[in-house]
Order: sequence, then structure tokens, then C-alpha cells
Amino acid sequence: MSKIRQILLIYTGGTIGMIKDSKTGALRAFNFDKLLKRIPELNLLECKISTNSFKNPIDSSDMNTKHYEELVDMIAQAYENFDGFVVLTGSDTMAYTASAISFMLENLSKPVIFTGSQLPIGDLRTDAKENLITAIQIASSYENEKPIVPEVALYFEYQLYRANRTTKINAEHFEAFTSLNYPPLAVSGVHLNFNREAIMPYTDKSLVVRKYLDVNIAILKLFPGITEANVKSVLNTINIKGIILETYGSGNAPTASWFIKLLENAIKKGIYIVDVTQCSGGSVNLGLYETSSQLKKIGIINGKDITTEAVVAKFFYLLSLKITKKDFKKAFETSLRGEIS
Repeated sequence: MSKIRQILLIYTGGTIGMIKDSKTGALRAFNFDKLLKRIPELNLLECKISTNSFKNPIDSSDMNTKHYEELVDMIAQAYENFDGFVVLTGSDTMAYTASAISFMLENLSKPVIFTGSQLPIGDLRTDAKENLITAIQIASSYENEKPIVPEVALYFEYQLYRANRTTKINAEHFEAFTSLNYPPLAVSGVHLNFNREAIMPYTDKSLVVRKYLDVNIAILKLFPGITEANVKSVLNTINIKGIILETYGSGNAPTASWFIKLLENAIKKGIYIVDVTQCSGGSVNLGLYETSSQLKKIGIINGKDITTEAVVAKFFYLLSLKITKKDFKKAFETSLRGEIS
């Protein structure tokens, strides 16, 4: 007989935790202590579900690194007593939140599955029930006493993705997320099929929690006609330590001398600049075209196929470690949590 797995369900806020008042039509927070009554199908799963919630549920637009710290605290304090974790949060910033948690939980050996919904749990056509039921099933899936998915992942509309490979692509469709540069970890249909070759390997190392993040970064998105004043305003931000440079195609940028000089001077001042593509899929390939060879020459960091959501999280994490400039560049261009190919 299979062991009954202990799953902790954590609610931070978001649409999935709302129900519609039948009289007023207004949305209000759902009492997760009564979850089994609302979704009796959960009783069919071979696991025991416990719940925990933020004292004050946070709209996804208000999520920040202080809330990330609160969330990893909840996971760390319960880590030894549970076999898996399901985190319910707002979908708008879920990819950012889940990416950050993947860096904050080092040597993770248990599933941490993020999910949410486009419609409230009490809505007639809600996607919340399927997302929640399957996320819990994934978190409780073990084989030979080891979890099948020992990493931070995101489940939405029949697809399980590596969390730090995801981006939200649609504000209305149930298929709200995608992972264009990495295959799904699992696909849910008549059967729940795991793509075992794509899943992070299990580790028996002790969990290390990296709570403190350095948020002194900015995003500079290029566009045709961008001015010197535009670029200066970002590069001269007070206390800035890192810049995410969203370039065209495979990492291409203007070759104007003023543009290259501004970036070069920023790097000389100790600011890290990472080149990521504006494209939803694909990778930066510095030096492939003349329009990116100068960036490579002045020491721009190659973001390869990392998402903007993941590069934000990786910046937060690496800046907090206070490592040398050489080690920083090496770490950024290396896969730490499966975030780049």
C-alpha cells in the first residue's frame, strides 16, 4: 500500500482563492480550512492536505521580495514534516515569484508546485479545480520513496513546467503560461505523464534557504528610436547594480558609438549588464551578428535563453551573494537551477 503523503497547501493570494458572493457578485477570499468540502475530489488523492495562508492575502501585482521571504520561511519551517508543497498565488506575477523561489531554495529535494487560475474557485466554469487537484497530485507523486518532481515547478491547464522557464502569455485564455525554451515536465490528460528526462535530478543534500535578495536592478528595453537620454536615465539610477538589457533577436542592439560607450562606462563602474532577447523564445548569441559583437567585446553578460522573469530572480540571488566580478559573470552564464540551456 502506498504511503499517505503529507502535502502543505500555501495560499498567498490571487484569483484561485476567491469565491463569488451569490447575492452581491463581489469576490471574497475563500476559507481554505474548508477546502475538502468545496472540492470533495481531493479526498480521492492518496495524501493528507494541510493548509497555511498569508495573514493578509496579497494581490499578485503587489507581490515583492518581502513576500518571497515570507513564503520560503513557511516552506523551510514545514520542510521536514511534509512531502510536497503547493503554492497558490496570482497568475500575473506567478512566473516571477516561482522563479525567485527556485533560487531561494538551494538543494531542494521535494516538489514545490505553483498554480492558480484565471477564474475564481467558485465560478461555474472555473479552471481552479483541475489546476489545484493536479498540482496536489503531482506534489504527492513519489516513486521508490523519492519525489518524481524534486524542483520548483508551475502547473497550469494540463501542463507542468519548470518554474524558472515560464512566462505568462495570455490574460484571458486558460492556457495562460508557456515555456518556449524548455519542454513540459509533465502533461496531464487521461493519464499524468511525466517527462522524466526533463526533470531535475534528486539530491540528498541539505536544504539551504537564501532569504535575502538584492533588488537594485533595472530593465532597459530597447526600441527603435531610443535616445541617449533614455539610456542614461536607466544607467544612472541611484544604487543600481545590475541592468537587464532586452535586445532584439539573438542579442542585437544599436551600434551607435554613444550607446556602446554608455554601456561600457557603466560596466567599468561595476554595473553588471545581462543581454536577454525580447523574443518569447530563442536565445542570445553574442557575436553572431555585427550588431552584437561590440556588446560581447565590452563585457556584456550572455543571458542565453533565460526568460526575463528568471533573469530578474537570478540577479536578486547573485547580487546578494557578493561574489567577485569574474565569478558573477561565470555564475550568470551557467545553469544553477535549470534556468538556461
